[in-house]
Amino acid sequence: MPAFLEKRSIRYPFYGLIGVTVVLLIVLLLYNWILSVAGLLLMFFPLYYMFVIERRQRKEMEEYISTLSYRVKKVGEEALMEMPIGIMLINEEYFVEWTNPFLASYFDEETLVGRSLYDVADSLIPLIKQEVETEIITLHERKFRVIHKREERLLYFFDVTEQKEIEKKYQDERTVIGTIFLDNYDDLTQGMDDQMRGSINNLVTSILNKWAQDNGIFLKRVSSERFIAVFSEGILRSLEKGKFTILDDVREMTSKQNVSFTLSIGVGTGVTSLPELGALAQSSLDLALGRGGDQVAIKLPNGKVKFFGGKTNPVEKRTRVRARVISHALRDLITASDKVIVMGHKNPDMDSIGSSIGIYKVAQMNQKEAYIVVNTSELDNGGKRLMEEIRQSEQLYSHFIGPEQALEMSTEKTLLVIVDTHKPALVMEERLLNKIDHVVVIDHHRRGEDFIANPLLVYMEPYASSTAELVTEFLEYQPKRGKIEMIEATALLAGIIVDTKSFSLRTGSRTFDAASYLRAHGADTVLVQKLLKEDVDTYIKRAKLIESVSFYREGVAIAKGNENELNDQVIIAQAADTLLTMDGVLASFVISKRSEGVIGISARSLGNINVQVIMESLKGGGHLTNAATQLSGLTINETETKLKLAIDEYFEGVKKE
Repeated sequence: MPAFLEKRSIRYPFYGLIGVTVVLLIVLLLYNWILSVAGLLLMFFPLYYMFVIERRQRKEMEEYISTLSYRVKKVGEEALMEMPIGIMLINEEYFVEWTNPFLASYFDEETLVGRSLYDVADSLIPLIKQEVETEIITLHERKFRVIHKREERLLYFFDVTEQKEIEKKYQDERTVIGTIFLDNYDDLTQGMDDQMRGSINNLVTSILNKWAQDNGIFLKRVSSERFIAVFSEGILRSLEKGKFTILDDVREMTSKQNVSFTLSIGVGTGVTSLPELGALAQSSLDLALGRGGDQVAIKLPNGKVKFFGGKTNPVEKRTRVRARVISHALRDLITASDKVIVMGHKNPDMDSIGSSIGIYKVAQMNQKEAYIVVNTSELDNGGKRLMEEIRQSEQLYSHFIGPEQALEMSTEKTLLVIVDTHKPALVMEERLLNKIDHVVVIDHHRRGEDFIANPLLVYMEPYASSTAELVTEFLEYQPKRGKIEMIEATALLAGIIVDTKSFSLRTGSRTFDAASYLRAHGADTVLVQKLLKEDVDTYIKRAKLIESVSFYREGVAIAKGNENELNDQVIIAQAADTLLTMDGVLASFVISKRSEGVIGISARSLGNINVQVIMESLKGGGHLTNAATQLSGLTINETETKLKLAIDEYFEGVKKE
């Protein structure tokens, strides 16, 4: 049957046409048989010719299909055996049942049939066991994209080595912008003559130019204290591997000239847009300076930040200009608000409570109502004693409120002042932070990655001993309306004494100035000692922690509590402080269970070891000499193992530098 007759819509009309033609010929036969026979012949020959042609075409088509099938089969065999795609069949026991020659050639073997994957390619085992559909693995120094067909137990291997090399080359050659800042240039050169200043400038410039030349960096000095560096991500990785030794080089070589310059470097990377790179570099530099300088901050587009350096204690500034400017700016914000709410961190200490009272006093001097948010259930013994003393001052005590009350009374014009922390997760009531738009942050900790979003004013001075010291300076520049009460001055002094360990750590000249100012305004040192007293049970708990001490490295002491015993953060911190007073201890780490499923670590040092860097590697933070962290889902022993790894990593980095 001709192909076109296979369609029903054509076949039936065609048969009808033939039938009508035959009927007409039969009718014609009655009148003229000659014309009828002629018509029959005329109909027969075209039909016969049509069927002959159709038969020939069908035969040719069958021959073509047969030839094509053979060729397809042949090509399939060729593709299976010769195409540059590896194919492997395995059984349930991870033995190779079959591979094509292309894949076998990468193993320098004629055949892999019968071999175990554990012997020839153990990196495939996790991919198969985890039922991953596709993954890139390395086999014999080549990279393959492996596609796993679980049902057929079939693996395809696509060689992507060249593609990955091109991607790596692209990533290595992407532009990076760095902003280099001389932290203390103005302070150190202020009293120098022109010749000495020029000599120091030449020394710093030559050190940086040599570093840039050795590492393939374009460096341009844009001001007396600022440089711009342009390089690639490949060079950045090399600098990261070397831990940015330029920080140490500048510090050490300038110290030989009886000055000690330190660098802060902000790096922008990870994007192709030059304006974005510049913004990231400046943001990173602000972060490095906010943490005290002498370090490198690398901010990635996803918000993650890497830090290098930060070994030295922040240098105290010689001028009070910034404190006065910030104090006046805070006064303007307070006067523009309807009320001020002050909030510290969770589990508030003396510094948090004292500085909160100081901000309350600043607001009162500017004739604005202020309230201090405190959760009495989170107070330690010292905090409870302080609250008992405050209770005797009805005027002050009436301005302490709970988190719920603060949420109710806050309005669109309310000013929220956060003291002694800059991390949203650590504030006493995060809902209050999210509700109030006008926020001020005052803190003395080194700035971390997590920071309160969009504050109106930020005053972070990591050189300061405590937030209470910073707030005390504010009081000196406020309108002299009303006097500072004894309990207010005492609370601020207690905050300074607690954070400086009675003026023994992180104490600068301005710390004593602030303490002197508070003492002159009635701060009671005897009351401070009363507030800081501890009970016998606390002393015994701390002694038990200290009893477990052992030395991990020279000068590094680690103490750990019992798995079944809970200790609060104050006891852990006090144990670390006490260990630091022992002979031969340069850094102390105390590990203890804080609550169910949470392990706390307190770290202290005399400055030779940067415990902040060690704690940051364990998702914590703090200062160079005072830091802490909390870990969840671990036992005491597991936490100790992680801590030792972090300590080893820190010391290995110091050796490389």
